[in-house]
Amino acid sequence: MFKMAAIKGNFSMVNTMKRVLSVSLGSSNRDHTALLSLMGESFILQRTGTNGDLKKMLQLVKENDGHVNAFGLGGIDLYIEALGRRYIIRDAQKIAAAARLTPMVDGSGLKNTLERRVVKLLQEETDIFAVKRRKVLVVSAMDRFGLAQSMELAGCDMCYGDLLFTLKIPLSLKSLRTLSYWARVCAPVIRLLPFSILYPTGKKQDNGSPRYRHIFLNADVIAGDFHFIRRYMPEELPGKIVITNTVTADDIDMLKQRGVHLLVTTTPEIEGRSFGTNVMEAMLVAYTGSRGELNPADYELLLDKLDIKPRVLPLQQ
Repeated sequence: MFKMAAIKGNFSMVNTMKRVLSVSLGSSNRDHTALLSLMGESFILQRTGTNGDLKKMLQLVKENDGHVNAFGLGGIDLYIEALGRRYIIRDAQKIAAAARLTPMVDGSGLKNTLERRVVKLLQEETDIFAVKRRKVLVVSAMDRFGLAQSMELAGCDMCYGDLLFTLKIPLSLKSLRTLSYWARVCAPVIRLLPFSILYPTGKKQDNGSPRYRHIFLNADVIAGDFHFIRRYMPEELPGKIVITNTVTADDIDMLKQRGVHLLVTTTPEIEGRSFGTNVMEAMLVAYTGSRGELNPADYELLLDKLDIKPRVLPLQQ
């Protein structure tokens, strides 16, 4: 299991540890560094936000290429997925191409294994999905396809917000099959757009812009990327269950104040927060010495070996 400790000082001077650097398009207010001991190896996990500045991301990657063991690509997906089809995001492809020596992963490989396991575990060990036809809002299924598909297979009454929150089209989708149809139509164009149009980046991650309040309030469970949830959720979410990731202590306090009943983070707590899947995947890549994304069987093996489980945190008495 994980062993964590705080570390301070000049991290470039620590030569005996494996270093994972997450270069994020997100807000620098969420930067964090942690020391982690994992299966006899020591890791420095560092997240650096660039406040929506793609040029700065490219610069950081070029400066650190070959000097860290693995990059995490944060705040932007390398690709989005729907029923077996992958669509490469052009902005992310440019950043990934700058890493010539150090492997870079965006968390997608881990999402499709870890987050499926999370749903299965929640079915076995909690009553979250015991309610028949539990109403679930997934803010973006193409970003969290494994999570979405697992809950759909669990018999939940699904609502997918990809069109609502990504394209600002006032249409919610009820099945992944319908989402796949829209993806075939829209994704070839969407992948070429500036990513800031599609997803809250930089300062937008610190500011709310509530919309579709009735869709949030109609759901029992709100799941998916936390920045989408934070950006668009209403001021109150009484009794809701939130399944997400990449939350800080301040985020947890905010969810508690808004009345959220239960928080599930798909990765474990490390020094008071859950790191993004891109960081965790980069850590596993660094551990194995792989040159890039592992195959699903390798992720499953490592997840079993590490006994990685979600954090289930009640927020109300």
